[in-house]
Amino acid sequence: MFPFTGLDFQFRIADIIAKKRDGFHLTAEEIRHVVRAATEGHAQDSQLGALLMAIRLHGMDPEETLALTKEFVASGSVLQWPKEWKGFLVDKHSTGGVGDKVSLPLAPALAACGCKVPMISGRGLGHTGGTLDKLESVPGFCCQQNPAQMLKILHTVGCCIVGQSQDLVPADKIFYAMRDVTATVDSLPLITASIISKKVAESLSALILDVKFGEAAQSSTMEEARILAKSLVSVGVSLGIPTCALISNMDSPIGRCVGNTLEVVEALECLEGAGPGDLRELVTRTGGYLLWLSGQASSDLEGAEKIAKTLDDRSALHCFRAMLEAQGVPPKIARTLSSKSSLRKASHQELLRVETTGTVNLIRAKPIADILNVLGAGRSKANDPINHSVGAELLVNIGQHVEKGDPWIRIHYETPLLQDKQKKILQEAIHITEGPCFTPPTLIREIIPSDCKKEDGMSAVQREGENS
Repeated sequence: MFPFTGLDFQFRIADIIAKKRDGFHLTAEEIRHVVRAATEGHAQDSQLGALLMAIRLHGMDPEETLALTKEFVASGSVLQWPKEWKGFLVDKHSTGGVGDKVSLPLAPALAACGCKVPMISGRGLGHTGGTLDKLESVPGFCCQQNPAQMLKILHTVGCCIVGQSQDLVPADKIFYAMRDVTATVDSLPLITASIISKKVAESLSALILDVKFGEAAQSSTMEEARILAKSLVSVGVSLGIPTCALISNMDSPIGRCVGNTLEVVEALECLEGAGPGDLRELVTRTGGYLLWLSGQASSDLEGAEKIAKTLDDRSALHCFRAMLEAQGVPPKIARTLSSKSSLRKASHQELLRVETTGTVNLIRAKPIADILNVLGAGRSKANDPINHSVGAELLVNIGQHVEKGDPWIRIHYETPLLQDKQKKILQEAIHITEGPCFTPPTLIREIIPSDCKKEDGMSAVQREGENS
């Protein structure tokens, strides 16, 4: 914990707001004053809202963004780990997507490679899913673990996936809640400070970021995602964490399943050495970069091979089951959980069929996720309850030939029943053309390397970025 020494009353929040409103640079001292005032309850909501909007409109330069991130970290506790774990503490963060269950197999795969993974995750909001919501579809799973409990789990298992504690970066919670109601969620410096501050508070040895672009992503274009990725990497490296970012496409769902329980089942398929190829690729390559970035592999390709081995020999599955048990899942359930396990199923299932013959050119993730949220799979407000069993299974792949009448999606739901208008929206999510079958491109389109790793080991991905 970095104790505050009190507010510096030479500053007035109104003056700081006016300065940023007029597009001027804020000093580190001014940023410190605002963050401390917010954390100690001395700033009014209206003042924070006005400042956030000024930041949203005028932005922050790298120096301001770095200062804001530092103050977020200083507002709370920083996790402490044994010295012998230095170099082995790794984590990843995704900017969110549809069907993104990568963290579920990735954390135990990294643990099976000898890493320590103190993964602090979030819940879904809007059309994007949340890792904690997925895991809570497993009976008994508890995402609230204090630092002492996390330390114990990392000692015995090597990974944990938990929610943000009250003492960790409390300023970010205040600012994030205010961003959510002031239309400033998409502010680049505020996103950067929010994400990186939590990772700095984890005391990591290496960090990888999956920054998504596309219709179902926060960044609609690859260029927007690239700008965000560079900001995240720059601040992460400046604060002492070797950091790199993948830029990946988020137009179509990842894997075949969307929805909490169904995504856990699909993650288990991956942990059993099977499952969809795009999911396995994201897991192995993301893990491969982390192993390389933390010095545990000589290249990202060697790291990816190590991750793949843990999936194929099921050592990652063993770590996943051990993590579930350590976080409250009854041993009988945790030790026998597999892709064939009978997690809770929805009462109703309905098939939709292809309306024309041709080749599947695109399956749009956003409308599928929106309909599932209406059916109970997601939430529009932070405290909304969700139905873990609601979801969808894709029965066809992009690039595949289909005949009119072939089933292409299975919807799992409870009540209310699936309406005709919803079916129409879902049918419009699949795009079929007259062209030949094709192999879809890799989801990973580019990498933004860590400054300390620019000169070696990244050539394969740099070439991929140049060719995309």
